[in-house]
Amino acid sequence: MRTTLVLDDDVVAAAEQVRRARGCGLSEAVNLLARRGLAYRDRPTPYRHRPAHLGLKVDVANVADVLELLDETPDA
Repeated sequence: MRTTLVLDDDVVAAAEQVRRARGCGLSEAVNLLARRGLAYRDRPTPYRHRPAHLGLKVDVANVADVLELLDETPDA
């Protein structure tokens, strides 16, 4: 397909760099760059647990300790 495009300077520079490196025409270089862009997939950021100090006086992972602390707390 033949069409007219207006390319930004940085895109033209990238296409020229590909063109010179591969010894191909401008159309082939632009097509290659477009295909690379279409094939690119964002990689999800792996989950990383970041603990934060909450000022708790008991390890909430230990249910028995939490229940004991609640039993000692006077009702408001």
